[in-house]
Amino acid sequence: MAKKYIRPPTRSSARASSSDGDGNHIHNEILLGLPRSEQEKLLPKLEFVRLRTHHVLHEPGDTLKSAYFCNTGLISILSVFPDGKSVEVGLVGKEGFVGLPLVAGFRTSPTRAVAQIEGTAFRVDGETLILILRQSPSLERLLQKASQIMAMQVTQIAACNRLHEVDERLARWLLMSADRVGSNSVPLTQRISGSNVGNSALQRDRGGGNITESRNHRPHSRRCRDY
Repeated sequence: MAKKYIRPPTRSSARASSSDGDGNHIHNEILLGLPRSEQEKLLPKLEFVRLRTHHVLHEPGDTLKSAYFCNTGLISILSVFPDGKSVEVGLVGKEGFVGLPLVAGFRTSPTRAVAQIEGTAFRVDGETLILILRQSPSLERLLQKASQIMAMQVTQIAACNRLHEVDERLARWLLMSADRVGSNSVPLTQRISGSNVGNSALQRDRGGGNITESRNHRPHSRRCRDY
């Protein structure tokens, strides 16, 4: 009986896809970093969703029923105090993922996640993600890396908000935001900026608008050395 010849995958067929099955373009760097075999397991389980500004993905104490691969826009991670006040402890753009506690085996969130800049994301059911992680070593490694990066970001932001002046903190936040949305123009209000740099004096909403920073003349002279 003749042996069946199995053609090895070509270079193009082994390459990760840059769009999902519905033609939605993938910008998320974690999804783009997966090998084709793992993408084929994960992408059919993802739901493409649009996130409007101020849309809350989850609150502290919520059961994490879903997780999100941020695709465009910007998501703010906030620590919320008993009196209702909050302070930003992290930012997630197209490089990242919201739902990191699931990767560590936790089912509830210690923070609030809210869309800071309107965009899109690929949503995955929490239980489905846990099952896929067992079969996807590259995805698990990339999400573990994202967890470590977020932990470093939290400590840097805490130190910055405690030790640096408000103009340095604002410059750092603008640089972080611009890098994560991949644009020179960052749409926000004065109230948003104030809440994210931990300065109540700036938390007076004077309407929306865009802050544009030049890539050739970025606010390095004013930023803190954390970024």
